[in-house]
Amino acid sequence: MRDTHLPSLRTIEELRAALAMGYGFPGDADGFEAELAREINHADPADLSGVVRLVEEFRGRVIARQDPSFDSAVAAAVAEIRSARENDR
Repeated sequence: MRDTHLPSLRTIEELRAALAMGYGFPGDADGFEAELAREINHADPADLSGVVRLVEEFRGRVIARQDPSFDSAVAAAVAEIRSARENDR
């Protein structure tokens, strides 16, 4: 899904909503919930840096997935890696 009008991603609920609407990669909505629960359950109540890291990661995934040049950048990187591997043989 490509959409130039990303929903706001300022809160965990807004991020959840964006993932549920398919703005991330396939499986991101469930993956986010599972990782968030794991981070919260294992976090020191005084240190939620793991939760912050996770939110930043998935927010970045939503933004990257909506970037029109993302697919072409990935395809170019894959082609470069394949070419390097063939040249090493």
